[in-house]
This record gives sequence, structure tokens and C-alpha cells, in this order.
Amino acid sequence: MVPLSVLGELRKQMVSELDRLRTALPLRTILDAGVAKRMVGRLDDRPNQIVAGLAEDSADELAVAERLHVLVRTMEQLRQVLGEGQKTVYVEFQDIREYREAVAAAREANAAIYLATLRIQKPGEQGLFKAIAKHDADGWLVRNLAALDFAIENQIPAIGDFSLNVTNPLTAEWLMSRGLKRITASYDLNRDQLNELVQGMPASWLEVVIHQHMPMFHMEHCVFCTVLSPGTNKSNCGRPCDRHEVKLRDRLGVEHVLHADIGCRNTLYNGHAQSGAEATPKLLRMGIEHFRIELLRDAPANETSRLLGLYRDLLAGRIDGPTVWKSLKAENRVGVTRGTLEHPRNPLAIL
Repeated sequence: MVPLSVLGELRKQMVSELDRLRTALPLRTILDAGVAKRMVGRLDDRPNQIVAGLAEDSADELAVAERLHVLVRTMEQLRQVLGEGQKTVYVEFQDIREYREAVAAAREANAAIYLATLRIQKPGEQGLFKAIAKHDADGWLVRNLAALDFAIENQIPAIGDFSLNVTNPLTAEWLMSRGLKRITASYDLNRDQLNELVQGMPASWLEVVIHQHMPMFHMEHCVFCTVLSPGTNKSNCGRPCDRHEVKLRDRLGVEHVLHADIGCRNTLYNGHAQSGAEATPKLLRMGIEHFRIELLRDAPANETSRLLGLYRDLLAGRIDGPTVWKSLKAENRVGVTRGTLEHPRNPLAIL
């Protein structure tokens, strides 16, 4: 005799509660005797108290170091982040010859280093795979299926980048079955879609980029060669990309950075950085273990240190997402946006 509307509302509440319980983090107890003894002195003698999620600062820093990865695009950036104690770095240089120095620097700093492949691989370009493999990095950040096949065939640990376009669990499952360590969520996903993707697959598979300059387009045409060299192609251009920085200014005055890769293709990056700081705490609660920030421009050491510090504090739970966002808005001279990871919106709100 209960109205159907009431039954429907109860059903919705039950499903919502089940979803909440399914994604909630379980309570964790400390098993290490030394840590437990030190914690006892800080607690009251109240009986039956449950202590969960407690660890020493050093353990927190270790967990953050294992979770946060940084992509760099110049040797200067690499030296900066290694100097900050970064333990996993991805490298995307425009000169493949610099990879030798990069790998040596990472080895000296006891950090793992992954080299990025081209986003697009064409017939006749297989030699680039062999050239990258010669540097004996810890692994590759693969950006196309040909690179994935080469890495797996040659037993090179591989992490799939955003260009593999993982937007659904079926794509994720297929790529992981090929032998990837983990995959990067596609940049096409908004915040709600990203959360739904996490719910549909093992969270340990996924890496999420939470700070970056969004690539707006990728092209074969080399602006560096066209405007800064009398040459006509990479064989006679004199590599002006090694000495000059090119930016394209839009009608609003925003300067978007152009970056060349090892195949002399150009990518234009949004001048505004995109931050997913406010979306990160929920991703942590959902079990995501790997996060990435990507650097674009060379910056003073104190700016890089500040950026790394903000995201490390966020992942360690010392500050919240809105605090990171406000700090970035206040300190970033160029600008910062939430981009695709904007707050969830009701598409019917305009009606």
C-alpha cells in the first residue's frame, strides 16, 4: 500500500548508500610494533579506541613520493625536481640526445625515469624506438600502439599516456592485457566521467594528471623551422628549437607555448595551467594511487618547489583541494583553470 513514488525514493537512497560504502576507504590499523608504541604515548587510555590511518611523517612522505610523478620537458626542470627529492620522473625532450644525460642524472639521484615516445608513429620511424631504447631508462611513457608493442616485445616497462585515449573500462582492460603497468586517464573526461571510469575498473590501473598545460593541437608543421630558420626541414633547419622559445598570442593576449618533440612535430599548449586539485581528494578516497603533474616552462627553483609542495601536501592530506586551488590562483602569473575537471554541473540548470 506504499505509493510507488515512496518506493522509488527508497530505492534511490539504498543505491546511493551502497555506492558510498563500496568506495569508502576501509579502516586501517598499525601493525608495526615500533610505530604502535610511539603512538600509545600520544593517546588517552580510553578502552576500545580504534586508531586508523596513523603513520609517522616519514612514512607519509614515502607514500606521497610513490604516488606523485612529474613530467619534465627540459634538463633544467629535471634538475629542479630531482633536487626536490622527486623519485619518479617522466621526460619529454625535443632533443633525443639529451636523454643520455637525463638518465644519468636520475640514476645519480636514485630516481626512476621513464622516457616519452612520439604521440604519432609513422612507417619508417621505427629507428626512434631503438634510439630511445639505447638509453636504458627504467621504462617508457608510451603514446601510441606501435610504441607499446615495441616496449612489450623488448621487455621495457611501459606506462600508457593520455593519447591512448582511455575513456571507458573496455579500452582500459584491453590495453592492460597487452602488458602495460598502468594507464593514464584520457583528457576528454570531465570530473563526473572520470569518477565513473574509476568505479568501472581496478583503481590501481589508473594514473590521473592533476596539473598540466592542456595540449590544444599537435601538428607535423614545424613553426620553429618556418619562422626561425632559412632551412626547409629537420635535415637543414639548424634546430632553432634548441635555442629559442616560441609562443602564439591569442586575441585575448594569452601566450600559448609551442613545444617540439624528438620527431620535430609541434604541440601547442594552453597558456593557462589546468589544476585538478579539487577533484583529487575524492580520487584518493576511490583508491587512485598514481597522480601526475606536468611542467611546461622553465621556472625559478622556488616556484617549482612551491608547486611540488602544494601537491605533495594535498596527497598527504595536510591541505585540501580548495586551498591548493586558491594558492595557485593567487601565485600563478599566467593563470590557472579547472578546465575539464570543473565542478560538476547540472546540464538542466539553464532551463
